[in-house]
Amino acid sequence: MEAQLRARFDAGMLAWLTPDPYGHGSAPIDRDEDRREATVSGVVIRYYVSRSVSTVTVVRLVFV
Repeated sequence: MEAQLRARFDAGMLAWLTPDPYGHGSAPIDRDEDRREATVSGVVIRYYVSRSVSTVTVVRLVFV
């Protein structure tokens, strides 16, 4: 990932996903509310949310 895209992606993650990993256009995958997909700064991500420890783990990034 080039530096400019990485900077936009990191800023998007901090501003959007960190405060509300279940909102802002994200969607559950296969009816599992904690397994989600979203687009952040033009990058499609799949991630898991751990409610008990407030952790988001990105498991796949797709960018062009």
